[in-house]
Amino acid sequence: MARYTLNEQAFEQAKRLIEGRQYVLRSDWGEVQPTAADENRYLEGHDWDNYGAWFLGLTVGATEGTKGHHAFVYGDFRRLHRSGLIAVHFRAAEWRHKAIELAAHELLQILDKKTGLTS
Repeated sequence: MARYTLNEQAFEQAKRLIEGRQYVLRSDWGEVQPTAADENRYLEGHDWDNYGAWFLGLTVGATEGTKGHHAFVYGDFRRLHRSGLIAVHFRAAEWRHKAIELAAHELLQILDKKTGLTS
């Protein structure tokens, strides 16, 4: 099984997106999650650092500057999606990638507090 480390750059970008209100609260992640074609289009105009900032995980041992180096996408390359964070949280928890799971959970708490979804 692949191992992942937390992508601190992506975690910080996600917090900035939340603070800047660049998020979608209700979406069907299966419909809006970036496809391989979306990723290729984004990479045509952006460098690997910008691309990587949309992925909460970095694959241990994968070559930098490749798609395989990045895992656990949480947005559509424009905005953070709450459904994307939920998907990351669930998948990371399912496969016991604890650092990614906890980061996604923390981001969900920050987003929900910002948007008044907490009681």
